[in-house]
Amino acid sequence: MFAGKNEIGWLGLSRMTMTKTILTFYKFVHLKKPQDKKGKLVSFLEETHTVGTIILSSEGINGMCSLDTDKLEQVKSFLQRNFMLKNSDLKENVSNSNVFKKLSVKVKKEIVTLGLPNINPAVSVGTYIEPEEWDTFISKKGVVTIDTRNDFEVELGTFKGSINPKTIDFRDFSMWWKEKSKTFKDKKIAMFCTGGIRCEKATSFLKSEGLEEVYHLKGGILNYFDKVGDSATSKWRGDCFVFDQRVTVNPRLEPSDYDLCHACRGPLRIDDKKHMHYEKGISCHNCFGTKTEKKISSLKERKKQIELTKDRTNKNE
Repeated sequence: MFAGKNEIGWLGLSRMTMTKTILTFYKFVHLKKPQDKKGKLVSFLEETHTVGTIILSSEGINGMCSLDTDKLEQVKSFLQRNFMLKNSDLKENVSNSNVFKKLSVKVKKEIVTLGLPNINPAVSVGTYIEPEEWDTFISKKGVVTIDTRNDFEVELGTFKGSINPKTIDFRDFSMWWKEKSKTFKDKKIAMFCTGGIRCEKATSFLKSEGLEEVYHLKGGILNYFDKVGDSATSKWRGDCFVFDQRVTVNPRLEPSDYDLCHACRGPLRIDDKKHMHYEKGISCHNCFGTKTEKKISSLKERKKQIELTKDRTNKNE
């Protein structure tokens, strides 16, 4: 049973032995001049030795960071003051190492790209379902559960009975819905994703299409893992892809046995590395044959430089 529900809890127990915290957050809120906010944010995160990936736009902030646990409250306070994040918007997980190699802060048109600029989750979204209530809710008659993640993510794990739109990119979701919407007439729609941001934007889109009975898993799969874990009554099956060096996590929020293809950024099982089309740093069975000669040449040069750097490091030790 997952320790998150115990008296001490997984988070508190783990901090006794682990020194890093993984902090995930997002907020749909109007930001004036996000480019100006970027400079202040980067300076602060560099001072606190925080690494990770953050996206800013006029519609809000979306990020995942890895930092020293003793800097956690300082970083949370900064984010709350400058980006109107509430404590409940900040999700924590512990680790014994950094899950990111560097800090990347970018300003984009959207913090999660649906490609529909008129959709505004700050104004209208679906109804949140708490993780502890999720399994019961999606088991009800008349509820259709939709996984808003991309196809390769769904293949690694999903909730039993959920629909896979088989999208390659989140931009594809609106087209899929418009083609299939009549199938779900008079149904309650329950959606979920990794951390909550994609399904929140998807509910805003469905509301704009005139649907009223739209729901989404609060905090996404990762929050569900934290609150429910591998409970015997859980409808979750498999692992969850995450956008950092852990690649995937299981319902205990522990890294699973996957690696990452550095050519296409897709997950690889141990057996996948035995495939005839797998070449470390160059291709895997999923992306073999999809790269241009120029891209392959670039990947080979990158691999060569990484190996040279490792050789120099080993000689200096």
